Order: sequence, then C-alpha cells, then structure tokens
Amino acid sequence: MRVTPGRLVAALVACNAALVLAGVLWVPAAAHATGRGIRVGLVFDVGGKNDKSFNEAAWRGLERAQRELGVDVTYIEPSEGADRESALRSLAGRGMDLVIGVGFIFGPDLERLAPRFPAVKFAGIDYTPSAGLVVPPNLEGLKFREQEGSFLVGAIAGLETHTKTVGFVGGMKIPLIRKFEAGYQAGVAYVCPDCRVVSAYAGSQPSAFADPSLGAELAAAQYEQGADIIFHAAGKTGDGVFAAARQRHARAIGVDSDQHDVAPCCVVTSMVKRVDVAVLGVIADVAEGKFRGGTRELGLAEDGVTFVADERNRELLPAAVVERVRALREAIIAGQIHVPEK
Repeated sequence: MRVTPGRLVAALVACNAALVLAGVLWVPAAAHATGRGIRVGLVFDVGGKNDKSFNEAAWRGLERAQRELGVDVTYIEPSEGADRESALRSLAGRGMDLVIGVGFIFGPDLERLAPRFPAVKFAGIDYTPSAGLVVPPNLEGLKFREQEGSFLVGAIAGLETHTKTVGFVGGMKIPLIRKFEAGYQAGVAYVCPDCRVVSAYAGSQPSAFADPSLGAELAAAQYEQGADIIFHAAGKTGDGVFAAARQRHARAIGVDSDQHDVAPCCVVTSMVKRVDVAVLGVIADVAEGKFRGGTRELGLAEDGVTFVADERNRELLPAAVVERVRALREAIIAGQIHVPEK
C-alpha cells in the first residue's frame, strides 16, 4: 500500500492518541532538535574522553547534545604536554558557536581567548575566574560543590569501615581537589568521630591525574596503614587505586562517573560529578538563546553531584547505609549540615 502524507499524519496522530492513553506522549525527534545548525567544539583534559571518569562524563553530555538537540560536535584530545590554548583557538577560529574546555587547566586560556573571539561563546568546566577579573559576557564557568557529594561518600566510608581507618588519594594538589578531600573528611567524621583519614596526593602538575602506577603505590601504602576503604579524586591515576584494591580484595570509592565497571569486586560506590548535565545544559542554553556568561555552580540541590546506589553495588552497599546517607543529603540541601570546602 502506498503511504501518502495524509495517511502518515493520520497514523502518527493515532499513535500519539494511543500513547497519551497510556500516559506517554511520543514526539518526533526533530521536534527536540533545537540545536540544528549549532556547532559545538570541546577540548578534553588530561586522560582523554575514555578516562572512565571526568572526561568521559563530559563526553556523555556532548553525545546527548548531539542526539537530543541535533547540534554538530567536534572534539580534540590534546596529547600530554600539548598546547591546549591552540586547540581552543583552532575551534574558535573555525566559527564554532560554543567552545568548551574540560578542566580547570583551561581557565587562563579561556580568559585570553574570549575577548579575541567575541562572536564565539566559551564555557569552562571547573573554571574559576582569576582574581579581580570581570568575566567576559561570552564566557561561562561551570563549577560544582564537590565537597557535598564527597561528604556523602565519606559518610559511607565511615559507616562501612571495619578498621576505623580510611584513605583518600588526590591527583594534583590544588584547591579544587582539596574540596573533595575536605568534604570526604567531614563526612567520615560526622558518622564516625573516632575514625581517621589518611591522605596523599600524586603531585603538583597536571600529569598527577594520569599516573596509575603512582596511584597504585599511594593506595598500597594506605592499605598497609590499615585503611580498608579508599576514595580517589585523581582521574586516570585512580585506576591504580582500583588495581591495589583488587590485589588486596579491599574496597574503594570511585569519582566523577559511576566507576563500578572498572573494579566490580571493590567499588563500594562512586561520587558522581554531573559534568554531563553541565555540558548538556550550556549547549542547550546556546541553542535556545539563553547563554548568559558568568559562573554557575551545581551541588546536591541542583543534582550536580550525587552518589551511586543501585542494583549493581547493592551487595557492597547495604540498604540501611543508603537510607542514612540519603537523609544526610536532604539535611545538606536544607542547610542543616554545612560542608567545608577546605
């Protein structure tokens, strides 16, 4: 049978009517494609888009924007030590509508480039304006209250430890990663005042986020000190933490993305940082003409950070602990618990 336009429309209307009765409305994908013609360029941080952590979360957001909004996307994965500013400049020079730098390291580059390309909009994940700088109207910083999510996984560690000693492995020793450590320490102390947290950092350069061998060494030392759960905020360096946990049949806590698949035996939970939500959100703002510049901060209240509790980690994370930690989450959102960031 030949399908005429009239019959096609009638069929779609009938299909929608049936779905409405079922409580679901089907809408053609093109109806959501507000980003048709919008070009987005993104430059990844150390570790690349397949780091199973921070960058991968950004990649998920970029993929969703392409799929759900219909934007055209281009990405660059700089090699170790590469000039990231040149990657950003290349995308801006090609007439992208939006250029995103994933990671705090891009901050100075974004500040230099935004005034030079006033027709291009820029966004930086974890971008904090330099002291005294008036942020250009075509630059937006997307920040997170990492300490809030870290408090929750710290509480999990404090409730689940058998030795009353837990560990923290950070990547580069900077204020941003200190927020993870401070929130984690506060969460542990809140539920287990007599527990101790042993901490270590992989270094003071960006390469500290891409050294699994060192991560394994730092984690091994902490397990030897009695830590039975280690939380890492170290990018690819955290792979070494998981390797050390597997060797010792010990436990660990992932970061940024759900890292269960990296070590199903050992990952109790992960502190998820919704970089994907931030990336999708800023792209949607550009597509809808709502981009505003400045800075935006996402925490528990904005679903910007959370912890993983699902069927995959149920055996490692008891329901009673999940219930307790969810109550702590609500208390933080309500302002009843203040979480320090340093």
